[in-house]
Amino acid sequence: MERHGQDDGGTDARASVSAEGQGAGQRPEDEPGTGIVVAFGRQLKLLRGRADLDRAAFGARTGYSAATIASFEQGRRIPPPKFIDRADEELDAGGVLQALKEEVARAQYPSFFRDMARLEAEAVELLAYDTHVVNGLLQPEEYMRALLGARRPLLDEETIEQRVSARLARQEIFGRWPAPLLSFVLEESVLRRRLGGTDVLRGQLEQLLVFGQRRNVEIQVMPLDREDNAGVDGPFTVITRKGGDQFVYMEVQGRSSLLTDREQSHLAVARYGIIRSQALTPRESLGFIEKLLGEL
Repeated sequence: MERHGQDDGGTDARASVSAEGQGAGQRPEDEPGTGIVVAFGRQLKLLRGRADLDRAAFGARTGYSAATIASFEQGRRIPPPKFIDRADEELDAGGVLQALKEEVARAQYPSFFRDMARLEAEAVELLAYDTHVVNGLLQPEEYMRALLGARRPLLDEETIEQRVSARLARQEIFGRWPAPLLSFVLEESVLRRRLGGTDVLRGQLEQLLVFGQRRNVEIQVMPLDREDNAGVDGPFTVITRKGGDQFVYMEVQGRSSLLTDREQSHLAVARYGIIRSQALTPRESLGFIEKLLGEL
């Protein structure tokens, strides 16, 4: 079964990925200005009023400007988790705001990525093959900003900040226990592309070396001189959840597909195994990255 970026209302009992069934992509009810974000804002405003605090006073207590509080209350901006925790405490909300935190947090991701973000957070194993940019889980903040700033049409600064925060939050997967098994294969061209300039690339290569030292992380490079490459059909990620359910995620041009069919998942895993065998070993790959770093 394939779950595309547009919602046709279907469901998948085996996957249980989200209540939206096919909706990995178009979820306008969760965008700023609608749905859960507006519901949270209304609740926040009601509780602030009950506490007899104006926006400036409440903002001073939580570390935000009155204008930002207004944006939260009007559903024009998605509040970060740390604000929700602080607001719940300052307004003596008894967990009312915190109860909405997970759903509000989902709204910080582009709509096409939300199901994948949920699966990623539950993964016991993740296999990722990337051909154009470094995988988001491996990116330092400067690389994230350079990448998001290169998007066309242009993203506004608020959206960039929101997506940077969301991407950094995803990297909590590296600190989880039990530690998931994480494998990444990157094309050599990805490691040579100077998005944001030489300093940004240097920071990215250094971060790869740091992550590559983790016992549960393997990073491999597919050299440009390889005559055989089973990844010619493009990038993909395989997620395995506890219990063995596997999903294949693919993304291009702001659209995504989430494959839940067991046969397709097994084929993707087999393809990834071939790609790994054709790439440099993890040890060779770290040496290769060090060599690239020395050339900058």
